Amino acid sequence: MGIKQKQVQPLGTKYYIEDNNVEVARVYLYILNNDLHNQPFALLEDLYVEPSYRKKGYGGRLVKKVIDEARKMNCYKLICTSRHRNVNVHRLYKKLGFYEQGLEFRIDL
Repeated sequence: MGIKQKQVQPLGTKYYIEDNNVEVARVYLYILNNDLHNQPFALLEDLYVEPSYRKKGYGGRLVKKVIDEARKMNCYKLICTSRHRNVNVHRLYKKLGFYEQGLEFRIDL
């Protein structure tokens, strides 16, 4: 038996905030499907706020937008990842309702 292939396209959207036409904060939302659930799931990726714009609520606004959009897309879960050392974003995620679940594994290619 061989391995077969079927392309499935995720839906990706970038949300960002500009100041004087310069991007100062961003986040990506990916909507993904799998065969385990009838509903899609969402992935929040690459939340970034320029250092001089931090502590002004931009990251929180972007994450709330992603949560709202994932709900509108009828996702059953929204996941995000973060480096262990990034405790500031951990606090933000927990404040907005995220909780630690599982363990991420990675291979750099």
